[in-house]
Amino acid sequence: MASVFSRIIAGEIPSYKVAESDNYYAFLDINPLTKGHTLVVPKQEIDYIFDIDDQTLAGMILFAKGVAAKIKREIACSRVAMVVLGMEVPHAHIHLIPIQSEKEVDFHREKLHLAPEEFQEIASKLSR
Repeated sequence: MASVFSRIIAGEIPSYKVAESDNYYAFLDINPLTKGHTLVVPKQEIDYIFDIDDQTLAGMILFAKGVAAKIKREIACSRVAMVVLGMEVPHAHIHLIPIQSEKEVDFHREKLHLAPEEFQEIASKLSR
């Protein structure tokens, strides 16, 4: 069965797309830690990030770097944190989280609750 991320990439589940290439897809996390929290995934469904072949993994990091640059430019933040956990969905992914301090990278704290219009506004800014 396809992962939820594969279904998002295929357009079966709606998402707030930030960027897309032939091999990668970036979209807003619907349970964000901060405004602009973005997920970067390879289009190829691989569960564990370190099982990805070297060329694809390098490409994913470079794709994420470009997305992070957009986040840094469009969202008020000191840094864009990059986190790889990989436990919540069996599809490799990178979290890009705009932060002011390390305290904001706490996956146990309450997530933001944004209206669809807020998600759309953020995605629009980041997809320019």
